[in-house]
Amino acid sequence: MTLARHVISSVTTTEIRYEYLRTIGRNAFLGSHGNGGSTTAYVVETDRGATGWGLPLYDADPGQLPGRSLAELIDPEQGVIDPAAEFLDYPLHDLAARILDVPVYAMLGAAGSPRVRCYSGGIYFDDLDGGLEAIRANLAQDHAFGFRDFKLKIGRGHRWMDTRAGLQRDIDVTRLARELYPDAAILVDGNDGFTLNGLFEYLDGVADCDLYWIEEPFAERRPDLEALHDHLQIMPSRPKVADGEYDPNVEHVLELAREGLVDVALMDVTSHGLTAWRRTMPLLKAEASPHAWGQPLKTLYAAHLAAGLGNTPIIEGVPGPGYYVLEDGHVVLPETPGFGLNLP
Repeated sequence: MTLARHVISSVTTTEIRYEYLRTIGRNAFLGSHGNGGSTTAYVVETDRGATGWGLPLYDADPGQLPGRSLAELIDPEQGVIDPAAEFLDYPLHDLAARILDVPVYAMLGAAGSPRVRCYSGGIYFDDLDGGLEAIRANLAQDHAFGFRDFKLKIGRGHRWMDTRAGLQRDIDVTRLARELYPDAAILVDGNDGFTLNGLFEYLDGVADCDLYWIEEPFAERRPDLEALHDHLQIMPSRPKVADGEYDPNVEHVLELAREGLVDVALMDVTSHGLTAWRRTMPLLKAEASPHAWGQPLKTLYAAHLAAGLGNTPIIEGVPGPGYYVLEDGHVVLPETPGFGLNLP
């Protein structure tokens, strides 16, 4: 059935809840992230009884959309094509794919595998209260949940500890994770909490830990990234540089990627949006891994983006039940139409 036969009959909202596996602690800038919460989802229905739902890119008034043909709002080959409907990027992709009876990743082109490698993004600064045993316990809990790769928050000396003590703790946590999980990909995320020299000291302290990537050590300053690029050349194994999560200038990130200073672009899966990623991916001279922290549903969205558009070797997992299937370190996407998930 074509989208043109469907007319939007209503756009409503509903609250959905999500939970983390545990209370998530601090990072370089922020306090405790809590143990879950609730958020608003939008539900779009058509006059023929089709329904799609999802997180909005932002809140907006949908009042002008009822009565419009669905084909005027979204093109399966491009994404959302009407700026007035941009905020409903995910609900409209879900709706269109359900009508076409395909998973969203197939509608995007199925350029990747529906089995998507996924790391735990939930290893924060719980050691500040519980010592290294808290990190050990969190890693074990996430491994039991199904993760095989882990991202560690670093930058404790930016706000929470003395600079030198914080740097040493970052090193100790990294070395502990590598010791406990020798086969895991270990990623680290500084949340822009490092100076260039501080980062070099950290990297020298973990040079034998075979880091997979370094995420947002500092703001995207070209001279610092150039110096980092040179420093990484002398490491036994060169980690990737991942950036572009926090309030990115997308053109700047694309330029840094073209220059070889950014290896992985992180524009957020909902802040940037699926339609925007469909436009961005062909221009990107690097890998992608859309930031997905906040809600487990965003991990599902990132998995469909990876399976659909390709060029995304690994995605961020928000440790929590109910929104995606995790098997041996991979999100496994079903062949169910849309995003494959009914309203909780």
